Amino acid sequence: MLTRAFFFFFSSCVSKFAAAMIAASAVPFQQMMKFAWDNYKRYAWGKNELRPLTRNGHIGNMFGGLRGASIIDSLDTLYIMGLMEEYNDAKEWVQTSLDLNSNGEASLFEVNIRYVGGLLSAYYLTGEELFKNKAMELGEKLLPAFNTPTGIPRGVINLGSGTSWSWGWASAGSSILAEFGTLHLEFVHLTELSNNPIYTEKVMNIRKLLNKIEKPHGLYPNFLSPVSGNWVQHHVSIGGLGDSFYEYLIKSYLMSDKTDDDAKRMYYGALEAIEANLVQKSPGGLTYMAEWRGGILDHKMGHLACFSGGMIGIGADDGAPEKRQHYLDLAAEITHTCHESYTRSATKLGPEAFRFDGGAEATATRLSDRYYILRPEVIESYMYMWRLTHDPKYREWGWEAVEALEQHCRVESGFSGIRDVYTMTVSHDNMQQSFFLSETLKYLYLLFSDDDLLPLEDWVFNTEAHPLPIIRKSCLQDETTQDKTVSK
Repeated sequence: MLTRAFFFFFSSCVSKFAAAMIAASAVPFQQMMKFAWDNYKRYAWGKNELRPLTRNGHIGNMFGGLRGASIIDSLDTLYIMGLMEEYNDAKEWVQTSLDLNSNGEASLFEVNIRYVGGLLSAYYLTGEELFKNKAMELGEKLLPAFNTPTGIPRGVINLGSGTSWSWGWASAGSSILAEFGTLHLEFVHLTELSNNPIYTEKVMNIRKLLNKIEKPHGLYPNFLSPVSGNWVQHHVSIGGLGDSFYEYLIKSYLMSDKTDDDAKRMYYGALEAIEANLVQKSPGGLTYMAEWRGGILDHKMGHLACFSGGMIGIGADDGAPEKRQHYLDLAAEITHTCHESYTRSATKLGPEAFRFDGGAEATATRLSDRYYILRPEVIESYMYMWRLTHDPKYREWGWEAVEALEQHCRVESGFSGIRDVYTMTVSHDNMQQSFFLSETLKYLYLLFSDDDLLPLEDWVFNTEAHPLPIIRKSCLQDETTQDKTVSK
């Protein structure tokens, strides 16, 4: 169990954090964060997200009655940026107003990555027991979603009653790969903090089932029945519906201090299948990840899939030694393609999805794909590739994104997504997404900060960019020794 005494010992395992935080030379990003936060506080305090054009709050139906998503998502960003007055306001709200006794339709995935992940990260960065206690209370409320014949959780849960069901739009009552596959990091930490193995047991059971069933061409389809344990249809995507499952395989391995060999085997096996079946080269020389529908390729890549440049980059060191440079090259090529999706638009922001057919390359050809909702994935890959290579182009590309955000997404009372990246006469969508504060601005800040601010050898980021510490056996052994010393 990670005790408070261990927190202070653990902080020595990730030393230099405070010094790096102070030294970070990223004042523009602090100003952007403060502007976004101040307007949220002024017009939407306690609601989930800010509507900056109408200057009111948005609650939505993803969080089952939970409130304050932007507050929980911002805790670690505010702390890392040294915005302590704002952080203290957020902490006070958690203490006095975060009510976990809610009834409503909650996304297991969204509550886990935003609320549980955000609270865990805030605890590990600050040592405040408040955040740990809230994370464990909420984690316990998610467990009934796993009460299925297979142990594969359903996607929707009522946090009050514990009843769960599948999304109405999900094929044949299936669970979604990117949802049930994006619990591992947070649940392992819940076990560490609570000393209760049930959380790790739940996510390891998911692994066992996935290892047992047949994968078409080694690929993991996006839809799985929580009743039969069989794939429902053979649609494979590294973007939406699939994305963070693969991310959590390599990050589970890294977070285990490289002891989770099962995660390692699954990740590199999946990556081999992805390269063999999905990775394509356009006539213009751009490398991209197509989608796979029962053996037929759809030459589309979503903005969500642009995280994969960073993912492949951070996994380059731990595959076969002879493939290290190949993986770094592949990561750089995908990140370059995603940058092209930005540079080929009028606003220099990327569309929700872009295609490589009918003469199009890295551009959206459908009106329904032309929007940008302040997503972080391209900037996320810039940050990782900068940390791994120190090639200055990644900071240059990041600064291009800053200029575009400031020009096209900043409005009088916050930041807003835009409906069409291909026109300079922008139409705003009136939504400041909570992940803009959690991910987009944090990754920009880290891109321009020193590498010893949240160093990758000590931290992994969950899929909402909440940093979680690598669980080192040496630290855990020293914790036991320190606990004995304290008890004496």
